[in-house]
Amino acid sequence: MKKIPEVIEAKALMTEAQEWGIWRWLTEKRKVRLTADNCNDALAQAEKNVIASWPEEMQTAYEVLVAEAEGKKSRKKVDPELLQSVRKIKEALDDAERVRLDAEDIFDRADRALSTSMAKQGTFRAIEAWEMREKAIRRAESAAKTMA
Repeated sequence: MKKIPEVIEAKALMTEAQEWGIWRWLTEKRKVRLTADNCNDALAQAEKNVIASWPEEMQTAYEVLVAEAEGKKSRKKVDPELLQSVRKIKEALDDAERVRLDAEDIFDRADRALSTSMAKQGTFRAIEAWEMREKAIRRAESAAKTMA
């Protein structure tokens, strides 16, 4: 996976923001939100592109897992070994999404409480989520290459 400029920019801003005081947070929070949203969008697009590039069997396995997560039953037949491999990738992507949502929740609470310490905690969590998602995307790319 190529480095994504939006991710690099967001990580740099969040790293810098760990040193900010309350006034800087108040004046820069719109920029932080926009940068984080752009980063999340870029990662989502990269994830979508990787999954779209998978062989059909892998895409089918992913669809089965998505249906399963939504409480639906899929009638599609998938090799159990392939399903397990794709499940690990999906779980990694889902874990990254949970951490991202946690970071957003921390930022929301920090904003309401005017808490720089919570905002700093949110920056650590956001960076962690992006790194987890990048790792999961690289894993998804690698899995597709081994199938080819």
